This record gives sequence, structure tokens and C-alpha cells, in this order.
Amino acid sequence: MCKDQENYRTCIAKTLNLDSKRVKAVLELLDGGATLPFIARYRKEQTGSMDEEDIAAVRDARSRMEELEKRRASIIASLDERDLYVGGLKQQIDAAVTLKELEDIYLPHRVKRRTRATIAREKGLEALAHIILRGTDDAQGAASRFIRPDAGVNNSTEALAGARDIVAEHINEDAQMRAQMRRLFASRALLISNVVKKKIEEAQKFSDYFTWSEKAAAAPSHRLLAILRGEAEGLLRVSLRPSEEEAVALLQRRFGAGGKNRAQIEAAIADCYKRLLAPSMETELRAELKHGADTEAIRVFRENLRELLMAPPLGQKSILAIDPGFRTGCKVVCLDRQGKLLEHDVIYPFSGAGKAAQAQKTIEARVERFRIEAIGIGNGTGGRETENFIRACNLKSQPLITQVNESGASIYSASAIARQEFPKHDITVRGAVSIGRRLADPLAELVKIEPKSIGVGQYQHDVDQGALKQGLDDTVISCVNRVGVELNSTSAALLSYVSGLGPQLAQNIIDYRDEHGAFRSKAELKKVKRLGPRAFEQAAGFVRISDASDPLDRSAVHPERFDLVKQICTDNHTSVAELVQSAEKRAAIDLKRYCNADTGMPTLKDIMHELAKPGRDPRSAFESFAFAAGVEAIGDLKPGMSLPGIVTNVTNFGAFIDIGVHQDGLAHISELADGFVKDPAAVVKVGQKVRARVISIDEERKRIALSLKKGG
Repeated sequence: MCKDQENYRTCIAKTLNLDSKRVKAVLELLDGGATLPFIARYRKEQTGSMDEEDIAAVRDARSRMEELEKRRASIIASLDERDLYVGGLKQQIDAAVTLKELEDIYLPHRVKRRTRATIAREKGLEALAHIILRGTDDAQGAASRFIRPDAGVNNSTEALAGARDIVAEHINEDAQMRAQMRRLFASRALLISNVVKKKIEEAQKFSDYFTWSEKAAAAPSHRLLAILRGEAEGLLRVSLRPSEEEAVALLQRRFGAGGKNRAQIEAAIADCYKRLLAPSMETELRAELKHGADTEAIRVFRENLRELLMAPPLGQKSILAIDPGFRTGCKVVCLDRQGKLLEHDVIYPFSGAGKAAQAQKTIEARVERFRIEAIGIGNGTGGRETENFIRACNLKSQPLITQVNESGASIYSASAIARQEFPKHDITVRGAVSIGRRLADPLAELVKIEPKSIGVGQYQHDVDQGALKQGLDDTVISCVNRVGVELNSTSAALLSYVSGLGPQLAQNIIDYRDEHGAFRSKAELKKVKRLGPRAFEQAAGFVRISDASDPLDRSAVHPERFDLVKQICTDNHTSVAELVQSAEKRAAIDLKRYCNADTGMPTLKDIMHELAKPGRDPRSAFESFAFAAGVEAIGDLKPGMSLPGIVTNVTNFGAFIDIGVHQDGLAHISELADGFVKDPAAVVKVGQKVRARVISIDEERKRIALSLKKGG
């Protein structure tokens, strides 16, 4: 039982196999308002260098324990009110360590609606039920003594039926029996799916599961979620049960002796299983399997989102961005190196030779006028055709030309953030700007979009939405703080994800910057309205001022360590600037001299690592990519073709790959590598550039099968 913080610490440490002192430190830091990135980056001595995942596991474990204790307190209050929280029941309630165990113990004492057993007790049939259970006396003969027409018991048959209802409820509420049955369901239940016959046509997308059966415990998360979606849409009928014979045999081994009343006991067992126990166990198993599938789906989504957010940025370049379109034209925007919108226009390269010629002149003029260094083209409808048109222009300055994943750009363009940023422009301009900015810095732009709308998950609308939001928010926060934020050019949207800030403080920082000009040091953050010491402590290490006079303000070294760094410089007759420039000077420092209770070797090594390249961006360098020329539609594909592609989504069953034909192909898990692949994420990542071989094409169903195998 974990009723207080001391017990929480012990229980969590045991459950997660972590050091108790480290768990205590994490809990205290969390209670003090510290964020996961801050704890992982700047409190390594207290936590033993636990990473963000371990810290999140501690947080989530405590949350579950708090829910358990909240439920325990509710149960105790109910039992106390009825003077039942005494003796052995009190000991059992206090000792329960899981929610299921707690609910099983409480089940016989729960305040119930009127059940069949309740009605039978009201008719005075409980004594007859005890006779059936004991088996020493003949219940059939004793039943006549319980005939009470005034109570609704008109004959022995009705008396025995009511008594069996009581016996069935007794069996159902036996905690030991429920635990055994739960184990049977978990290990032996079959996941069975059948189509609703009247909806065969409507259910074609679930055709794989029209007559499906497999061991529930072995069902992969994506298949379980797909089947449950079919059930939720009323297209499939689903059951999750073991063999009824096996389940009933388990009940009979515990309750089925019966003595003189064997027939009555067996009838009560059969009724208990079908009416009470099986539905209850199936509901529990569904919830448990769904929770496991949700957890796995969220894990996959988080990994994909992390790869997308951490995609290589082009950096500060003057960019011409194009949101392609056929009938309505292509929206063109020009952005300066800071992402500021300079000009916008519409071109019609696919509306006849005259308009195509005018479109080329417009592009040439904009490229020359704004000294465009890169052209980013959205990869939606018309993307390949627009790219071909731009390449055919043979621009003299030869800017980089590349496609940009525009997933979610339309959602951004209609959002409150977009309206605030561009109140005088319509959604087409905002969408094109988003494409350009995403090329420059994917992370800075993608944080403006609700993560689950980005489209790199599997069954994200079917999983627990609260858990999904928590997981995706953790991922976005982790990525933003890992990269760091340039204080003098960041948007409020990006800044809001910095440790310790949030939307209001982020806006206050922007307002201060607009009023007072660029920040000159991190310490100046303390002058921002409502940004107190705690928020400064949490945020200061994750912001950068690239042109600050003090190299430490350009770095991820926390201001709380600035004095330490300067002391190190004094002791070693050097300066911060010299430490930044000289690997030899950094290597000459004896870090052990500066270890103490608050500052250990992990922090000192982090400081030296950061001084080697202040404010380094952990993301990879940008690499240009181009699809195969002449392959622009699914009809252009032929089996055996080897084509360049970009991984757009990774699931548990394979990877979706954009090969430039407006329809992603699927490389099944069995086609991802020459050897066995257990986890696709171990082989491919979202955004990865690959070479894919076409296996088969189904134009009617718009399905493309691909292979990444190097063999034949």
C-alpha cells in the first residue's frame, strides 16, 4: 500500500527497478515545478543521469498510484458508512496493490442495483443457496420449505432458480476465482471477428477480418485497433473469450463438487459464466488489450513525430515557396532569411502556353529581385508537375529546388495562430508561407500544428486521447528543448514549448522584445513581466542569443553555472572565449577539482561539451532530394523499378514511402531488409531517404507494394 510520498517512492522504485533515492529526487523536482527536459539536462547529479523517458515513467507511475489511492479512499468511505471496514476485509483492502485486486475484494460489498440475486434474497432464498453450496443436504427436497406465494415463490422450481441466482453471484464475486479466470482469459482468449452480414458491401475496408480468429495475447496492436474500429462502426462482430468448456471446467474444479446438489451447482456455474463472469472478464480483457495497443500506437506515433520534428533544417535562407494547384493556380510567396513574408502572387503554369510563359517570367523576376537561395514546393496535388515546371525554367542563379512535406499546412493556415500572424492574408498565402518556413526550420513551423494532425501515426483517432496528448506533448517539448530556441527571432508558438514557459510567458517575452529590442543576455529575461525566478531557472538553459557578447549566453550552459565557468577560467588563466576556441585548453582542465555536492562530473562534462560548440544544433545537415524524372503518376510505375523515395510514416506492419506518384507505397515489414525485422522503427525512420523497388501495383485500389531489400 502506498498512502504517502515515502511509500510512493518505494513502490515506484520497486516497480520500475530504479534507485529509491533517485526516484525521491525526481518526485521532489516534479513537485517543485521542474519539467522533464530541465531535470534530465540540468539535474543529473540528483537523478543519476536519468533520461526523459525514465523521468516520465516515474511521473506516470505516481499518477497511477494516486488514482489507486483515490479509489481506495472512496471504497473505505463507502464501507465505513456501512460499518463494514473492519477485520479481515479492512486488512484486504489496505493490502491491495492493484486496482483490479482492490475492485475484486470490494465487489461483494459494493452497493448494487437490484440484481436477480438481490431479488432472491428479498424472497428469503439465501438459506437455500447455502444448502446448495454445502452439498450435505438435498436442496431439491429442502426447496419446498421455501415456498412463499406471498413473496413470489410459488413452487420448488422457483425456489431453486432463485437460490441458484444467489449461488451464481457468489461464484462471480469470489476474488480468488476471478483472479484465476482473469489469467485464463489473458492467456487463452481468442480474438474472433466476423462481418455483420447485412453490411458486407459497406465493410469492404475490413475485408481481411470478415472471418478472423487468432490468440488475443498475440494480436499485434495495429490489427487489434483495426478490428475494434470495425466493431465501433457496426461492421464487425467481435468476441474475446477462451473456450467455454475450458472456462467452465475451471469453475467446476473450485465449486463443482456439489455433493447431493451437483446438478444445481453445475447449473449455477453455467449461468454464472454466461451471464456474469464471461462478460465481466471480456470487458476487462478488452480494456487491457486496448490499453496495450494504445500504448504501442502512441509509442510509434511519438517516434515518428520525433523524427519529423528533428528533420534537418535548411537554415536561414531567402526562400520562394509554392503551394501547388492546377485549376486555382499555384500560390507563390517570397520569404526573407528570417521567414518574413515579402511578397505573394499566383501563377498558372498549367493553364496554357501563354500563362505558363507568364508564370516563368514571374518566377524569374522574384528569384532575381529577392535573391532567392532555395525554392520549396509543397508535395501535395500538383507538386511533381510544379517541380518539373520550376526546373525547366533553368534559373540563372540555380537556387536549390526541393519538395516539402506539406502535411498539416492546411490545418495551420486556418488556425488562430496563422490568423494572428497574417491577419490580412487568406489561407492560401498562409499555407504557402508555412511550406517555406517548414523548409527553413521544420521544428519551428510544425509546433504550430496540433501534433496528431501531422499524420505520422497509426489509428491515432482510436487511441486514448488523453494519453495521446500527453505523449505527443512530451515529445514536442523534448524536441524543442533539445534543439534550443533563438531568443531574438523565435515565434511565441515555439517559445511556448520551452521548459517553464507556456503561451502567456512566451507572449510576454515577445512583447518585451518588441518594446525593448533584442535581448542582450539571458539575465535580461528576468525583466519580462511575470517571469519569476522559477520560470527563469527552468527556461534559461534552453534559450540562445546567437550574437550575445558573452559566449555563455550563446550556449546551453545554464546561467546558474556561469560563475563556475568563470572560476574555471580564472583558475586556468584563460577566458570563456579562449575555451570555446581551443580544444587544447579545454582538455587541460582538471574537472575533478570542481566536483562537489551540487556539481558532479556529468554536469562538468556537459559544460565542456557545450563550450566546444556553443548552441550547437543536434539536427543533421540538410540534404537535397529529387524524385525520379518521368515517374509522376501511379500509371508510370512498373514492377521491378528502383526509385528514390522518402519514408513518410512508420507503423508496426511496415513503412509508407513517397516515391513521387501522389500515392505512398507500402514496404511491408517483411520487405524492409534482407534479414528478419522485428520492429520497423529499428530499420527506417520518418524522413529517411531510401531506394525502393516496386513489387506490384494495384491502380484500382491505389496500392503500391515496395521493397527495400537489397537482394533480388
